[in-house]
Amino acid sequence: MPSADATGHPQALSVSDVNRRARQALERDIGELWVEGELSGVSRPGSGHVYFTLKDDRAQLRCALFRTRARFVAAPMRDGDLVRVRGRLSIFEPRGDYQLIVEAVQAAGLGDLLAAFERLKARLDAEGVFANARPLPYPPRHLLVLTSPTGAAIRDVLAVLSARWPLVQVTLIPVPVQGREAAPAMISALGMLNRQQALDPARDAILITRGGGSLEDLWAFNDEHLARAIFHSRLPVMSAVGHEVDVTLADFAADVRAPTPSAAAEQLVPDRRDLSARLAALEGRLRHLQGARLEREAQRLDHLRIRLRHPREALERQRLRLTQLEGRLGRVIEARLTTEQGRAGQLARRLAAHPPERQLEEARRRLARSSERLSRAMQRGLDRHSERLSGLARELQAVSPLAVLGRGYAILEDDRGQVIHRAHDTRPGQALTARLGEGRLRVEVKRRSTR
Repeated sequence: MPSADATGHPQALSVSDVNRRARQALERDIGELWVEGELSGVSRPGSGHVYFTLKDDRAQLRCALFRTRARFVAAPMRDGDLVRVRGRLSIFEPRGDYQLIVEAVQAAGLGDLLAAFERLKARLDAEGVFANARPLPYPPRHLLVLTSPTGAAIRDVLAVLSARWPLVQVTLIPVPVQGREAAPAMISALGMLNRQQALDPARDAILITRGGGSLEDLWAFNDEHLARAIFHSRLPVMSAVGHEVDVTLADFAADVRAPTPSAAAEQLVPDRRDLSARLAALEGRLRHLQGARLEREAQRLDHLRIRLRHPREALERQRLRLTQLEGRLGRVIEARLTTEQGRAGQLARRLAAHPPERQLEEARRRLARSSERLSRAMQRGLDRHSERLSGLARELQAVSPLAVLGRGYAILEDDRGQVIHRAHDTRPGQALTARLGEGRLRVEVKRRSTR
């Protein structure tokens, strides 16, 4: 029974509470499960998540495959495909939508093969085989393409490269891209190209590619040893296998993945038409800036030409100014000499009126008198301080603890030099120092008494 509020009416839940309880019940009671059905309404928004509906002839179920799991799905996801998905039931609370949160997708009928793929992918990912992320040269000087010489992939790649950037050198390394021989052939080719790279440093990128096909057609690119060979390649590797929805272990192990062979060629090189247009724009801008600069410099030159005078005029002005300064300097020197001569005469007269010999004699007499007074004052001070010191010594001797020690008393100190005032401050067995009137004794406390 629902609980009641203070008025006796049944307690009402909010919509959020209802959806939350329903979601918790679904996730707790049903848990993880496998569902098989037909794909319908597959949607891939810009977030990277995948939304679709699973249906059969009597019902349908909304599903959400989040981006973190979508990149590991190897099965193609097209409307009408029959698939098996693993997930857990939940409710999207803001809209109250009942949905299945998908963790894995397998093509129906190929479950064991895809399960093996998922296990191998998870193991290689844990070992770091998918950690490559080296940038490829842009554009590469010499591109090495591993693919079938008769397939559509090489034609698409060459066509795009020729249209966009014909300067790149391309070498086709013919290998089978389907069947049992495909993976060993590609591994051998990768090893050969890495060994030869030192002989031709211009070889700076590898493209592994093929066109689309079924899961069995692309299975060679899910070979564990091929993924490891791509991971250990010294040359950076781009993988472009199948269509956009096809994902292989080679894609994960490569430094860069392209969704299709044509897209790989577009990522590898710039478009010469774009560069030509940009170059033309830069050329026009350079011409404009150059013209503006020339105009500014021409205007500056005109201003400088107006300000420019003949050097004879400048020399004449400087000569006239030098003559003026020379006259001023002569007058200043003459006036200064006259002033200094007058001052020297005044000093001579003052020196004659007050000869230094008399001042020195008077200073000697004052010094002699001061020295005599200082000697008498020092003697009186010494006598006074000597008497005071004797009195203080007598007072100090009267209160000195050494005098007390001389009468038979002793001072006890512990190992830190602290004076022992009470028996309670000691403990049996403690070593003490007894300070006497003459010398010291080392004593040990046997017992203590407060009486």
